[in-house]
Amino acid sequence: MEPVHIIGGGLAGSEAAWQIAQAGVPVVIHEMRPVRGTDAHKTEGLAELVCSNSFRSDDSSSNAVGQLHWEMRRLNSLIMAKGDAHQVPAGGALAVDRDGFSQAVTAALEAHPLVTIDRGEIAGLPPAAWDNVIIATGPLTSPALAAGLQSLTSEDSLAFFDAIAPIVHFDSIDMDQAWLQSRYDKAGPGGTGADYINCPLDRDQYEAFIDALLAAEKTEFKEWEGTPYFDGCLPIEVMAERGRETLRWGPMKPVGLTNKHNPTVKAYAVVQLRQDNALGTLFNMTGFQTKLKYGEQANIFRMIPGLQNAEFARLGGIHRNTYLNSPKLLDERLRLKADTRLRFAGQITGCEGYVESAATGLLAGRMAAAERLGRDLPMPPATTALGALVNHITGGHIVTIDEGPRSFQPMNINFGLFPLIEGVATTGPDGKRLKGPAKSLARKQALTARAKQVMDEWAGGVEAKAAE
Repeated sequence: MEPVHIIGGGLAGSEAAWQIAQAGVPVVIHEMRPVRGTDAHKTEGLAELVCSNSFRSDDSSSNAVGQLHWEMRRLNSLIMAKGDAHQVPAGGALAVDRDGFSQAVTAALEAHPLVTIDRGEIAGLPPAAWDNVIIATGPLTSPALAAGLQSLTSEDSLAFFDAIAPIVHFDSIDMDQAWLQSRYDKAGPGGTGADYINCPLDRDQYEAFIDALLAAEKTEFKEWEGTPYFDGCLPIEVMAERGRETLRWGPMKPVGLTNKHNPTVKAYAVVQLRQDNALGTLFNMTGFQTKLKYGEQANIFRMIPGLQNAEFARLGGIHRNTYLNSPKLLDERLRLKADTRLRFAGQITGCEGYVESAATGLLAGRMAAAERLGRDLPMPPATTALGALVNHITGGHIVTIDEGPRSFQPMNINFGLFPLIEGVATTGPDGKRLKGPAKSLARKQALTARAKQVMDEWAGGVEAKAAE
């Protein structure tokens, strides 16, 4: 049997390869590292996490990404299995030891008898003899391959900046000023409710910090001028430029936290750091993506109480993310309309986030395997998180207005992508009409309950067909 070829060994490519091999189809992963590096990767491991180490919320009852976690586990995701095996405390989130996670994914794929890993760059379009290809090159697609895709589509790829948060050595943090606590004491997978390091700022300290951010020297990007940021990953200095209070309503919000060193005084703002490795020796600054120059970063971040002597294992950085105009270029099965032997997965499709990237890889892998085996694989319904995400990528988000269709933007999974349930949860157990947060929570719980039922039915049907 001819193999399926996957270009890119990140989260999407790794998950796709696993699904293909588990279906009994041979697969070749083409990963250019370490033959050719990127501006963001540091290792040659598959599924390397180059930004945060968090897979975000693991709450599958009222959070969309938690529901996607649930669905991926139901579909035997390699990424979720290794993420669960290498989790570190992170409150209500699923965060992982980045090195242990990548090593485990790499080892699983290297050990699979149907998986071949070919180290080398695919410069340009895949060879014509490859009839079943998944391109999962992510936001750092090589220029040669990007140029080849443009030759097929006559479409310029879109791009946005994605910034990386700094990582601090734990033993350099002053715990006489900082304290351990999760927001609202919430304990997530592997957590205790005291999973974040919190650094408090009073009003004067916060104002001085904002002044320093606004005055600091930033990295210039003249070549990429006009490229929009993704709102879910804004650099902190860009948030500060949008208003002096923006950070206090974002990554520095002080709610749900009590300073154990001074419990009667409420902090004006709080910087949180999340555990980044299993040993607990490294913590990353949550939500502190930045394009500040390195010297500026060290000086400004040491203005934060508790981080005055901080030693940085990694300073923040920034790289370019490239993605397709997928609703125009891809069909509903993630294939390039101009050349249907090419299927896409991961961030290059315009999804955003580790879990979303891996989820599209999971589905792309299953579709590629089904094609090779001559089987029909129905698409997951849009009422599931996976179906809603793919529906967004392939055009379900577009609404035609007088000026034409809305422009395609990268998107995390969120409840706004799910079809509504009309008339659900309008009253509580006491018969009174639900309002505000209670109504919102009931709506989310109804959406996830429906998604679980529909996904379980879909997955069961697919498994029954495969067993015939």
